[in-house]
Amino acid sequence: MLKRSPLSLVALALVFALAGCGSIPADPDGTLEQVTDGVLRVGASPDDGLISVAGNEVSGDEAELVEGFAETLNARVEWTIGGEERLVGQLDTGKLDLVVGGITDATPWVESAGVTRAYPAMPGADGRNIVMLVPLGENRFLGELERFLDAAVGE
Repeated sequence: MLKRSPLSLVALALVFALAGCGSIPADPDGTLEQVTDGVLRVGASPDDGLISVAGNEVSGDEAELVEGFAETLNARVEWTIGGEERLVGQLDTGKLDLVVGGITDATPWVESAGVTRAYPAMPGADGRNIVMLVPLGENRFLGELERFLDAAVGE
């Protein structure tokens, strides 16, 4: 009988574990793939300087970042305006891909949404640690958004 060392058993277990992982990080619901070359559905809650709404027009520093992110994905932005609670509910049910609007790292939505790192250097943030919300578990989409924000505004 072939005798294996404990180290070789650990290495073998690691190989089998990694073989089943697929692409890491992953998007179980495929948000990044659905948005790329398509539509980025964004919920926006008005916040002075970051998100302004006039009729059907959404503007402000955070809105410009969202538009820039969409451009990197060859996507167009479809805006939904509302309060945070309603927008996070729509994020949870898959009706939105992203929620913005002066949300800080003290957000109560950490149990309901994926949260970006805080960006205190975001234009219009006035020293607040601004975050953006994505569907819970969509880590590949979250990572792509954070890479864009890191390049655009830094940490």
